Amino acid sequence: MRQLKVAILCISIALTSACVSMPPAKDYTAFRSADPHSILVLPPLNKSTEVVAPYSVMAQLVAPIAESGFYVFPVAVVDQTFKNNGLTVANDIHTLPIQKLHEIFGADAALYLTIEQYGTSYVVLASDTVVGVSATLVDLRSGITLWQGAASASSAETRGNNGGGLVGMLVEAALNQIIETVTDRGFDIAAITTNRLFSAENYNGLLHGPRSKKYGQPATSEKLK
Repeated sequence: MRQLKVAILCISIALTSACVSMPPAKDYTAFRSADPHSILVLPPLNKSTEVVAPYSVMAQLVAPIAESGFYVFPVAVVDQTFKNNGLTVANDIHTLPIQKLHEIFGADAALYLTIEQYGTSYVVLASDTVVGVSATLVDLRSGITLWQGAASASSAETRGNNGGGLVGMLVEAALNQIIETVTDRGFDIAAITTNRLFSAENYNGLLHGPRSKKYGQPATSEKLK
C-alpha cells in the first residue's frame, strides 16, 4: 500500500518528467516549533524580463497558502503600506530588518519570493509558457528559516502530443505562441506553480496551519516515510 501511494504521488507531481525517485522529505522541526499562524508575503524579486510577473504570481499564491490554514496579510494593504513608507522596490523590501517587519505588521512569519522564470518562449517546434518560483519562509520573531521550496510549471503539461507530423507541429507551435502571448497564459501557469509549491496537500509543501482541519497532522512527505 505504501509503495502504491508513492507511485501515485510521484506521477501526479512529475507530470511530464519521469519519476526516478522522490526528493528528500523536508525537515519541519523548526516550522512546528515556531508554529506560525500568520504570514506576510513580501513583493517578489523578479529575475524574468516580464514586468507583469510579480503581479501575476502575487495574485495566485494567496489561495494555496490560505487554504493550507494560514492567515495571509492582504497583498494590496501590504503593498500600500510599503509605498507609504517610500519602499517601492522589492530588493529594498527584502533587506528590511525582520524586527521592523514584525513591528509594523505583527506577522509571525514572512515569505520571501523570487520569480526565477516567467514568460512564453518559441523554439522551432514548441511554444511554452513557463513560470518558476522559489520561496523562503522566515520566522519574524527569531529570524530562523522555517521552510524553503521551489516549483515550476509549463503550459506544455496541459497539451497532448501532436499527431499531424512536422507541418502540424510547426503550425501548433506558432498558434500556441500567439494564443499564450495574447491571453497572458502565464497567469494560469502561475496558479499551477504556486499551488504546487505552497499547498500543504503537496509533497514538501507547507504544513497545515491553525485554520485547517488537518492542523497538527504530519506533512504529506512525512506520511510516505
